[in-house]
Amino acid sequence: MFDGNLREGVDRCLVPVGALLVRLKVRANHVTLFGVASSAAAAAMAATGRIRLGLVFLILTGLGDLLDGPVAKASGTDSRKGAFLDSVSDRISDSLILGGLTWFYLDKGLIALLPVGLLASSQIISYQRAKAEAQGLEAAGGLMERAERFIVLCIGFLFPSVLHIVLWVLLGLVLITGVQRFAKIWRQL
Repeated sequence: MFDGNLREGVDRCLVPVGALLVRLKVRANHVTLFGVASSAAAAAMAATGRIRLGLVFLILTGLGDLLDGPVAKASGTDSRKGAFLDSVSDRISDSLILGGLTWFYLDKGLIALLPVGLLASSQIISYQRAKAEAQGLEAAGGLMERAERFIVLCIGFLFPSVLHIVLWVLLGLVLITGVQRFAKIWRQL
């Protein structure tokens, strides 16, 4: 959804930020790895119950993910290698953050499986896109792509008392997205 509707406008706004970071000698891969490190910190905060503090690191994770592309483009170093690192880093970040939430919920019974289900569902959506694009098919789109999942997760971190409800809603929306994406790809085959 975000990729299809807002991506170009956001990218245009980030071009000057990417250029500034390049002038400061920041490299795109460093920005990507900063995002992964921030996700590890967010996961640690979540695991220890400091959810609102985790939100700060979650936002830093998002900034890393948002800015690595503009830095690569501004420096002329955008490449398949960088795109691969970015994609793998996104999966690592998702796993860390949802793993931290799983740890947080461990003593709360079966609710601890909720972040695991969300992680599995999210990974399937990413896999669908990767597999389809490897076959030359269009696979972007759907209700809850990574950017939307990230925003909803930030809302959950902002209001820790209802985080489990946000996770349930997010899981439902992610499952719908999986079905949407599957249908879109299936029609092209």
